[in-house]
Amino acid sequence: MELSPQPLKERTKQSLFWSMLNNGTLQVLNILFGVVLARLLTPGDYGIVGVLTIFSLIAGNLQSSGFTQALINLKPPKPEDYNSVFWFNVIASVILYAILWFCAPLIADFFHQPVLVDVSRFIFLAFLISSLGIAHGGYMLKNLMNREIAIINLIALLCSGCTGIVLAFKGFAYWSLAWQQVVYITALNLGRYYFVKWRPSWKIDFGPVKRMFGFAVNILFTNIINTLSGQILTFIFGRFFPIAQVGNFSQANKWNTQANTFVSGTMGQVAQPVLVNVDNDKDRQKRVFRKMIRFTAFLAFPVMLGLAFVAKEFVEVVLGAKWIECTPLLQVLCVAGAFMPLYTVYQHLAIGCKRSDLYLWCNVGQIVLQIGIILLCYYLFSKSIIVVVTVYSVFMILWLAAWQIVAKHLINLKWLEAILDIAPFLVITIVVFALTHLATFWIENNIILLISKVIVGAALYIAVMKLANVKIFAECWEFMRKKLKKQQT
Repeated sequence: MELSPQPLKERTKQSLFWSMLNNGTLQVLNILFGVVLARLLTPGDYGIVGVLTIFSLIAGNLQSSGFTQALINLKPPKPEDYNSVFWFNVIASVILYAILWFCAPLIADFFHQPVLVDVSRFIFLAFLISSLGIAHGGYMLKNLMNREIAIINLIALLCSGCTGIVLAFKGFAYWSLAWQQVVYITALNLGRYYFVKWRPSWKIDFGPVKRMFGFAVNILFTNIINTLSGQILTFIFGRFFPIAQVGNFSQANKWNTQANTFVSGTMGQVAQPVLVNVDNDKDRQKRVFRKMIRFTAFLAFPVMLGLAFVAKEFVEVVLGAKWIECTPLLQVLCVAGAFMPLYTVYQHLAIGCKRSDLYLWCNVGQIVLQIGIILLCYYLFSKSIIVVVTVYSVFMILWLAAWQIVAKHLINLKWLEAILDIAPFLVITIVVFALTHLATFWIENNIILLISKVIVGAALYIAVMKLANVKIFAECWEFMRKKLKKQQT
């Protein structure tokens, strides 16, 4: 049954609220846990676990095979659809884990780190465990259960974060990070089973999987390509650079990812279900999409460019002097990271329009060019990590143009419309941080300087939004005001 405009609008607002609360709370806790672990562990410890990330993520892509997105696109999914996806994921995960178990010595040899044999076999258990909850996760996303998702993620993060810190205190080094990953996914699945009453049956029928396969396979390959795109630098650095340098990059990339995930995760939980609901009205879908990219730009630019702006003070004060070498890496990554949440919205547009083929080929072009440019830069021009990261970041910003071409094709979103939706927030953010620098450059104490930059920058950004009467800000402000008033009553 088609939702009326008002219920969809209200559900979207409610979902965005819980999604933002979820991601905001998670990022605050991630910061707290990350700071403690960064002070207890070394760059080498982070490097050991960091080089394995690409294998875990690709295995996770193969495991889910794009069926989460396929379930969301069904109107509506039936219990047998969820059951089929559940058993496919479990069987695929057992096979993948067996393959990776035997590949562990080869992985260790590739990165010249013998300890990776045992560590990788343990970390890969995480995606084996996660297979038990993928169908349940798809159910929650399809039904916009963002309040429940927020609760589950919070509990899982608390359990895993505390586990990692306790083990780090006990001297378990990189094993504390490995245990953190496994505990997180275990707690996440337990929460999904608590909130989702559907249970798999022993009647195994792969018919629904076969019907979804044409759509899901494009998502699968695209997810693998996205994983390669996001982790290719760690993979290359792990092969050619000392593990401590890999750890510095891994630390910088971690904070960049956590920050842009706050925005992209907020939109990612809402974008596809909402865009699917309006896919029979292209004009309305275009209006909804434009509002999404304005909201994304409104959040992404101040968050990401703000982290780049305070990176030096953040690293020295919060992480400690031993991580000072990751500062320039963090700054460059955050500039590109400011545009990454926009990728999320554009990609969900393609999926919501059931054009997983465009989603696939746009990402294929990205990874092919990306790998070529990175290797060319490394071998011909510079073997410096910062140079390679800079080239990678510039490319990621420019490739957003390819997604705009896709949006033009799908909903006739003109270039000028996209620029007018995005550019004002970028310009305002740059001006705000320039003024913040002029107001705080004279402060010598790093702690006071960090706090001052955050407070002054945030206050100026809000003030400009208010004075300019920016509609997306006014709507967010009004919604939050009503939400707080309702909580008080």
